[in-house]
Amino acid sequence: MRFICALAAMIALTSCATSVPAQNEVRVESGLVRGVTENGIVVHRGIPFAAPPVGERRWRPPSPPLPWQGVRDASAYGPACPQPERGDRPGSGRADTQNEDCLNLNVWAPEGARDLPVMVWIHGGGHRIGSGTFPLYDGASLARQGVVLVTINYRIGLLGYFAHPALTQEADANAPLGNYGLMDQIAALEWVQRNIDAFGGDPNRVTVFGESAGGASILYLLASPRARGLLHQAIVQSGGGLQRPLSLAQQEQQGVAAAARIGIDATATAASLRAASATQWVEALGDLEGMGFGPFIDGRLVTEAPSRAFAEDRAADVPLMIGANDNEANVITSLGVSGAALNVLGPRLAELRARYGDVTDQEFERQALGDAFFVAPAAWVAAQAADGTAASYLYHFTYVTARRRGAVPGAIHGGEIPYVFNNLDRLPMPPAFFTDEDRTFATMISSCWVTFAQTGSPTCAEEQPWPAYSPATDEVMLFGADTAAALHPRRPAIDFLINALTERPQ
Repeated sequence: MRFICALAAMIALTSCATSVPAQNEVRVESGLVRGVTENGIVVHRGIPFAAPPVGERRWRPPSPPLPWQGVRDASAYGPACPQPERGDRPGSGRADTQNEDCLNLNVWAPEGARDLPVMVWIHGGGHRIGSGTFPLYDGASLARQGVVLVTINYRIGLLGYFAHPALTQEADANAPLGNYGLMDQIAALEWVQRNIDAFGGDPNRVTVFGESAGGASILYLLASPRARGLLHQAIVQSGGGLQRPLSLAQQEQQGVAAAARIGIDATATAASLRAASATQWVEALGDLEGMGFGPFIDGRLVTEAPSRAFAEDRAADVPLMIGANDNEANVITSLGVSGAALNVLGPRLAELRARYGDVTDQEFERQALGDAFFVAPAAWVAAQAADGTAASYLYHFTYVTARRRGAVPGAIHGGEIPYVFNNLDRLPMPPAFFTDEDRTFATMISSCWVTFAQTGSPTCAEEQPWPAYSPATDEVMLFGADTAAALHPRRPAIDFLINALTERPQ
């Protein structure tokens, strides 16, 4: 009898031990995945959305994910895509685990989720660094507000954006060329359409949001017919909007030059290009300098600059939130771009200088660089999108944590990310550093993003309503110590820059 009781107890314990993980098992198109439940949020990490882009699959459009047998563990993140080392700073992280087999995504959903709106995060990093696995992108806080949150990896650097005559020659006549990172983003969104309902998400309510290179990627997605129907709303954080992408021929020249840096001749075959290791191609990328790396016009997937698509009403007409921060210059100068870049304005530079009033030359350059690359383009895109059926919403982010206010010139590039994700405790500083004001602000702004995903119209907790953008009224949401809808604080300079930037041939 004691044996039977002991056996019964063992069975009961085994049943208890297996019942909780079983609740986290989800069937996707490639097989079963088992995630974990963390404080009421079901998390699945490292799910492949495409086949490994290695060997013969390198520099080709993504293929469907490979099936697996049994239950795949989805408790841990997959590797980041190969990239150079970099230091930590807000909005970033370190990709300590890297592998060319990196096309995976992560899903956070509330327990019992059903038909919830979906938010898909596209990370930044200049199309050269970054990963969907970084701590600041943990989706639990957003999922807890009633969404299914997805973060993705995509190919970056020369493994993600690369053209070479040998690759062009081997490609099928209509196959997209070179923009492999953008192709991966589309493949991830297609995976979401096919699989997200298994996690409790609604594939008909997908909001794509991203910062920097992620925001710029969203502009390309909005301009691409290939992405139609894959996203229903978009949030562009510091993603520019007036980029001037290179042509295929120009990108091929850069590809030949990059190959030469690792000893590969200009007459190399596609096979010899693929024979070099991923590490070699990371080395061939060189220093992280300049602002122009990323998507280019291959004539197949990317056929025009996003600005042309917006100007001529060919961009997807979906609800759009877009904006930038007031100290974007910190990332511009870190990439080796100085105030000399403003000399492209020629004799009109003095006119621009006058619009910033009585500030030092250093302060003028700081403000004008950020406005030229990020703030003015965002305002221009919002105005173009306002002409469509769907509404656009423009913001300007100035919030600086209370303990640093007055000690820094403004909100840096990516500075909004920990507030949007409501992940202040993921930053490398003691929790006591953040005040109640900081945490209240994070709760408020994250609610703006979530309600936009839920309804198509952002509602910010306990704040004034956020009106749809109209050039006639020019009301933007100013996210700062005193958040409110108001006239754009840099309108004279922005108007000047928009006129100067858009009158140059695209």
